[in-house]
This record gives sequence, C-alpha cells and structure tokens, in this order.
Amino acid sequence: MTYDESTLKSLAKDAAEIKGRYPVERSALLPMLHLVQSIDGFVSPDGIQFCADQLGLTAAEVSAVATFYTQYKRRPNGEYQVGVCTNTLCAIMGGDEIWKRVSERVGVGHDETTADGKISLEKLECNAACDYAPVMMINWEFFDNMTPESALKLVDDILDGKDVKPTRGPDKVASFKEVSRVLAGFPDGRADEGPSAGAPSLAGVEVAKEQGWKGQDK
Repeated sequence: MTYDESTLKSLAKDAAEIKGRYPVERSALLPMLHLVQSIDGFVSPDGIQFCADQLGLTAAEVSAVATFYTQYKRRPNGEYQVGVCTNTLCAIMGGDEIWKRVSERVGVGHDETTADGKISLEKLECNAACDYAPVMMINWEFFDNMTPESALKLVDDILDGKDVKPTRGPDKVASFKEVSRVLAGFPDGRADEGPSAGAPSLAGVEVAKEQGWKGQDK
C-alpha cells in the first residue's frame, strides 16, 4: 500500500468512526469506499486493499461491490462529474440534444474524462427530477430546466475554473473529492444552504393543504 503515514493515519481514524456506526462491520463498506474515493479521486487498488484490511474482507469482495455501483469510479475521475439525463422525459424535452452539444464541447463521451481532469461526462438514465426536465447533475447537485445553451455555459464555467451554483442545494458545487467525503458520512456544514425542493415538487402537497386532505390512519 502506497499511502503515506499521515494519510493512512487519517484514513484509519475516519474508518474507525464509520465502522462504529454499524453493528456489523462489513456494513461500513459503502461509505468507506466513498472515503477512499475522497482521497484518491477514484476507488484505487490501494483504497480497495485498505477497505479489505479494515473490514476483514478480501480485495475481491471489495472489488465486487465497487464495480456494482456507478458512483464508485475505478479510474481517476474528473473534478466535476457532469451527468446529463437522457431517459425518456428528459430526452424528449431536450436531453438528447444537450448531451450531444455538451459532449462535442468538452470532447469526451460517456464515462470519459477531459485531458485537463476537470470534467468526467456521464449519460444518466434518470435523475429522479422529472418535474424539472431536462435535468443535469454536477457532482450529484441538481441543475434544472436546462437548455443546450445553459448547459454549454455551465461546462464552459467549469472549464474556466469558475464556481457553479446548482438550482437546488448548496451555494456552490463542491469538488468530486469533497462530495465523496460527504457521502462517506462526514457533513460539510452546507446541508441547509439553498432550497431543497421547488414549487413543482411541492404542488401536490399544496393542493392537499388547500383541500384539507389528510392521510388515513391505519
């Protein structure tokens, strides 16, 4: 393992905290994979071995999990994971054209990373935000009601080193490594920044309030 002593000590401390959240230690594997990804920018061979050593698993068992979930990257990832939804609703609302234009602009295709390491591009099947179609996600933050023009402006800002602000969520998108640490269960203190839900998502709730509808007690 090639982690230096300081990094290994920090990882071990965080891993101990993660393991302490679960009655069965191997249940800590998913957040621990995010933890090593927050250090390496992907799930590296060293990261896999670290998780295996911490949880009493084999490297093969850890690899089997890391290759199952798409949020775990097996080669160096970009600073910004840019996802374009091309599932049915987003596609017919313009998602396919957004994908085409963005891919042409950054010069990479699905699951590829720009030469400068800024952007990894991904076709997403669904962002679970159909009321805002077409939708993009940058490091899993929402960018709603996109157009080809606004999508190109977004990736141009990223390539120019500018901060980008999601439609809903924190005041700016954190880096891939920073977000990976949050997914490992270490809050960055920004959970309450910005709106988490917009009017289209809450329309049904508002109608229920106006009509005085209430759920039935079981």
